[in-house]
Amino acid sequence: MVLEYQPPEGVADELLQADGSIRPVWRPMIEHLATRGATALAGDFARGDQYLHDAGVYYRQYTGSDSDVRDWPLSHIPVMIAESEWAELSDGLVQRADLLERLMADLYGPGKLVEQGLLPAQLVAQNPEWLRPLVGVQPRSGHHLHVLAFEIGRSPDGSWIVLGDRTQAPSGPGFALENRMATAKVFPEMFVEGNVLRLARFFRELRASLQDLRGPNQGHAAILTPGQHTDTYFEHAYIARSLGLLLLECGDLTVTPDGPMVRTINGLEPVSVLWRRLDSRFADPLELDEASAIGMPGLVSALRAGQVDMLNALGSGVLEARALMAFLPRICRQLTGEALKLPNIATWWCGQPRELAHVRDNLGKMMIAPAMSTALPFEVDGSTALGGKFRDNARIAVGEWLEEKGAELVGQQAVTLSTTPAMIDGRLVPRPMVIRAFAVRTAHGWEVMPGGYARIGRTEDPTALAMQSGGSVADVWVVSDEDVPPDSLTPRADGPFMRQRPERLPARAADNLFWLGRYVERAEHAVRTMRAYHLRRAAVRPLDSPLLALLRADIARQGMSEAAVPPELLGLFTASLACVGHVRDRFSDDGWHALSDLSALARDMSKRPMGAGDSAARAMSELLRKLAGFSGLVNDNMFRAAGWRFMSMGRSVERGIQMAGTLANFADPNAATGGLDAAIEIGDSVMAHRRRYAVATQRETVVDLLALDPDNPRAVAFQVERLRKDQSRLPQRYDTTQMGPIGRALLTLSTDLSVAKPEDVGSDRLRDVASRLMTVSDMLSARYMS
Repeated sequence: MVLEYQPPEGVADELLQADGSIRPVWRPMIEHLATRGATALAGDFARGDQYLHDAGVYYRQYTGSDSDVRDWPLSHIPVMIAESEWAELSDGLVQRADLLERLMADLYGPGKLVEQGLLPAQLVAQNPEWLRPLVGVQPRSGHHLHVLAFEIGRSPDGSWIVLGDRTQAPSGPGFALENRMATAKVFPEMFVEGNVLRLARFFRELRASLQDLRGPNQGHAAILTPGQHTDTYFEHAYIARSLGLLLLECGDLTVTPDGPMVRTINGLEPVSVLWRRLDSRFADPLELDEASAIGMPGLVSALRAGQVDMLNALGSGVLEARALMAFLPRICRQLTGEALKLPNIATWWCGQPRELAHVRDNLGKMMIAPAMSTALPFEVDGSTALGGKFRDNARIAVGEWLEEKGAELVGQQAVTLSTTPAMIDGRLVPRPMVIRAFAVRTAHGWEVMPGGYARIGRTEDPTALAMQSGGSVADVWVVSDEDVPPDSLTPRADGPFMRQRPERLPARAADNLFWLGRYVERAEHAVRTMRAYHLRRAAVRPLDSPLLALLRADIARQGMSEAAVPPELLGLFTASLACVGHVRDRFSDDGWHALSDLSALARDMSKRPMGAGDSAARAMSELLRKLAGFSGLVNDNMFRAAGWRFMSMGRSVERGIQMAGTLANFADPNAATGGLDAAIEIGDSVMAHRRRYAVATQRETVVDLLALDPDNPRAVAFQVERLRKDQSRLPQRYDTTQMGPIGRALLTLSTDLSVAKPEDVGSDRLRDVASRLMTVSDMLSARYMS
């Protein structure tokens, strides 16, 4: 296997040294691979893929104006780096982090670097990421930067260089952790015995840093996400769940005179720390981008008043511009008195005559790209980028372009990325690679993650590393010469064990869980009704019989068309998935997969040629079993905290509304013959009716069982009583001892149903019950979810 491994000529390789020998850090991995057959390796890789699938790790693939969720593309063989080499890298990254902090403080403070001629003024003033409203705003913590990422690569001579700084809202720590979890399952013995440095300490330090920043008011620490449609949303939810942070969108927040507040079901509560995962210019439509629909009005004012800490500070994206790299070496010597320990990729800003001439004279060795671009040298970000070995007849045009647009362009040394082993189509082959490394500010300085993740090309093309271009992602193992003890993300407590109280539930999360319950219950009732219709459609003639007309009318009442699998039903599953998407940090991965499979099954059924009758009834039965499995999974496993109660209340409200509506139609004295039997079937109470009433279905028995019986989980009265219990355990007003309006409405409805007799419950009264439940839903929304 190794003998066939041939890196491109003139390119550094992670596996092989310059003399062609295997690097010592790689030898155990290569020996392990050599002992595993193709079948065994395929099983090992499948184990890692299954973990990622079960954990719900995904990324979004963008195609034009649309996007789709794709499986996480793990490259199973990790990149191996010796601890001694990583220590040198870390030392250089810490120096760079401190330098970027000082640079950021100057750009939004005194501006001495521009004044002293170390940085051209136009590279600051014309940078769209330099935000004038933030000038003079001092972070409450005293620091602008807290979480950083660096793109690093190995140059042809084997040394490491920085290809890009990620200061805006760097993504990846969560993906690095998931890569580690998956790769440890691919190579379990190697990981345990191979002295791989653990990641737990980095994440403990990150969590401790966030908690320390909360300040005297001890407000919430939260991740601020643009929402579920961003390509890194999974990571936002995963980190929030792993570190015990709130996951908030700007719509969850409001700025008061006392600072940012999160809307919870308990009311407004202070937020002290926001780990920002959206671009700066979208954060505040009042002072930054007025077109932003995902920002929080007043956020800049709160920062100006020192009421909240932002990680990283707004405007930090200014540090990512390519042109800035041309000046960092000199700035570093000026500010620190020493050279960069980890050099940049060589960069020349074409707004200076000497640098412009150098770039023009060395076009064959250059990559020409926009000065303000934040893309890596080998990426094309939608702007014109040219590089490497220009054709002779193109040189004049490029030269004219440089002369005309020089201040808007940079020349960068054409990158030749190092390669690393990747298993592709059963063969170990060299593929281009770049590593993303991470650093977090802690109480004792910068902490660099011992590892990170590597982006690896599927082919030898170094411009196709991004996942959007078919690239994959690998774990990075930093290997020590000494034994590495096991470690855990959760430190052992020094004092006695204390059970933690559940965190506050944001109003938006409550709203999504409530409507998840409603959508799923609405779908189930519709499926039961359609199954009853199609079973009778196959047996009852004529097709315009009163019973079939009654069933069609009830299907229409529920907003469904008569298709075998109505598009409206698919819409309910889509809406359910959207609700879960908003609360991925609070919802189990198994529940997510179950709902996704259910939705996929329904869509697949809708594409099958299926007529009304038996085939449609069988399809509805299959969907019903999937629905029952999802509901059972979620209701059995979900922690009985406020989130579960809102989902439970949503189910109760919807089941009560739908059952009351169905009974109003089917138990009407003028309803078609057979309607009572259909109602019992739709209410999943056929066996209960047979046991309880040794008679044929009668209006009184059906109304008693499906409307008034407090022990039947399908009955309206049961839903009202469950609503009362769930609502009574929600936060109540403490400025009065009187029962609140929601409690009074539910108690009155419960009492009315408890004292009612079946013969007194007519269709109008049933419709009134449904209307009163709708009112309760509105009251719950106004009280807790608005």
